[in-house]
Amino acid sequence: MPELPEVEIVRQSLNKKIKQKKVKKVIVRNRNLRFKIPLNFSSYFENKKIIKVERFSKYLILYLSKSIYCLIHLGMSGTIHIIENKMNNIITNTSFYNSPTLPKKHNHVEIIFEKFKVVYNDPRRFGFFQIIKNKKNLKERFNHLGPEPFDLNFDLNYVYNYFKYKNRDIKNLLLDQKFISGVGNIYASEILFKSKIHPYRKVCFLSKEECKKIILNSKKILLKAISKGGSSIRDFKNTSGSKGGFQNEFKVYQQQGMKCKNFRCTDLIKKKISSNRSTFFCESCQK
Repeated sequence: MPELPEVEIVRQSLNKKIKQKKVKKVIVRNRNLRFKIPLNFSSYFENKKIIKVERFSKYLILYLSKSIYCLIHLGMSGTIHIIENKMNNIITNTSFYNSPTLPKKHNHVEIIFEKFKVVYNDPRRFGFFQIIKNKKNLKERFNHLGPEPFDLNFDLNYVYNYFKYKNRDIKNLLLDQKFISGVGNIYASEILFKSKIHPYRKVCFLSKEECKKIILNSKKILLKAISKGGSSIRDFKNTSGSKGGFQNEFKVYQQQGMKCKNFRCTDLIKKKISSNRSTFFCESCQK
């Protein structure tokens, strides 16, 4: 599943391409995504401008004219492709997952502009589109989610008090979107390694200094991942022709059996499976 940095790269690609462009037509080929696409879905788009593309957590937000918003969540396997008219599109994918070019199957939604179209592809159909009809409802839509790592509210007071009475592993809690929005399995492992905190430590025993490290390194790791274009787990590129480079910066994720990259540490990176998720860590460096 794409995490915050990868969704941000999709947002940047889309915003650059569709901002201030008018939609000519929308074709829905399959309404049966995670939430069924409404029958009148196309009426919210046709002959309206895309004002801009924003993001919250792992959600893309299309700002349409007349204060209408469309949320897009990519789910497990969703990708967004940009297809130029009358051009040989070598690479169409705006993200770094699945096919770099438009697959022949599972193209569920097409948003058609004058010189190009945007296609949503999703083999597993866990993604969704949702129309939000005003700004108040848009804000309420995210009430169940915690702050992003970049939010000013993600501070020591919030983190320490959230941890104080909880008997949960820190890795597990970093993946809890009610606590912090946008962090997934890749970046949780990297954040904890940089913070020198063992993934199975109980959060109620973390000190204020350790909480500060988690806050700081959450920001650092995600900002670096965005600057590197996200993490290309497979060797694919985005529509600008560049691929994500943060996978070259991994210290622990998918590094099991490799020597720890911390100076003077000779231990090997370990991998453990819990709740169907892989956790990577160095037992010597992370306490």
